[in-house]
Amino acid sequence: MQHAVGSPLPPPHQPGHRPHTSWPPAAHHPGPPQGPSSPPPPPPGFPGPSVPPPPGRPRPQAPSGPFPPPGQPGPAAPAGPPPAPARSGPIPPAPPRQAPAPPAPSDVTGHVHLPPGGPVGVLTAAPTTTAVPDPTTTTLAVLLIGPAGAGKTSVARYWADRRRVPTAHISLDDVREWVRSGFADPQSGWNDHSEAQYRLARRTCGFAARNFLANGISCILDDAVFPDRPVVGLGGWKRHVGPGLLPVVLLPGLDVVLERNAERTGNRRLTDEEVARIHGRMAGWYGSGLPIIDNSQLDVPGTARVLDEVLARAIASPPSW
Repeated sequence: MQHAVGSPLPPPHQPGHRPHTSWPPAAHHPGPPQGPSSPPPPPPGFPGPSVPPPPGRPRPQAPSGPFPPPGQPGPAAPAGPPPAPARSGPIPPAPPRQAPAPPAPSDVTGHVHLPPGGPVGVLTAAPTTTAVPDPTTTTLAVLLIGPAGAGKTSVARYWADRRRVPTAHISLDDVREWVRSGFADPQSGWNDHSEAQYRLARRTCGFAARNFLANGISCILDDAVFPDRPVVGLGGWKRHVGPGLLPVVLLPGLDVVLERNAERTGNRRLTDEEVARIHGRMAGWYGSGLPIIDNSQLDVPGTARVLDEVLARAIASPPSW
């Protein structure tokens, strides 16, 4: 049985079941009676079946969009983009293509990247209304100067061990003795070879100090710097570490230095004549403007306390050297 298009189909009727009353009756469209074999006419607004065009004739394309009312013209075709104006003169060359930047290398070694180790800057003098910085909690770079037997290494190690902030101790003699074969022993005489090893050890210590300082770790270095060779000694440390380096001189009496040198062993023990000669040259630091500590009557803890007092004054009023 044929039903008009657009009306719902009733549910199939089965024997023994009452028909559903919720289905609306089928809509009947007016028109002439239809034969059993003729299809019903399509409802208004519903396109009829498509008839294929005759062979050899193209299929017409149906317009898209809403149809205009009868008697009115259809919408005008959209205009395309206006033609580009003709250019006069030579055509500029195309810009060169930029090569893609190479990808950044990935760190697969797990190494920790350190910040750049710049030289330590000069500490500015504190205003009178501001409290003087505590030398025990301030990041500092200290150079402890003195002759052999003055106690530089012992005082520097004790001072670094008991600070309330991270502090490193760098001894020039320790770094110089890294050289095993071909070590230039000063006891055998001072020559160009031993001078070159001293310069190399001084640069190595300065590089290490700058790396420590760049990571917030204070440093104290010890070296027997001679005042009559400022370019090699004090000037070299200033170039390697920075202008903020605070030099302090340990200079006990000659008899104390001779006694302490006699307790040394190995290549760090010098002859009495050599100790006396170095002590005499160190006397040139008097009048240089650098702070000098005479620790002839002080033990190591007492010398470390005086060192803190000297550094506190140096922070408040940095020396010019």
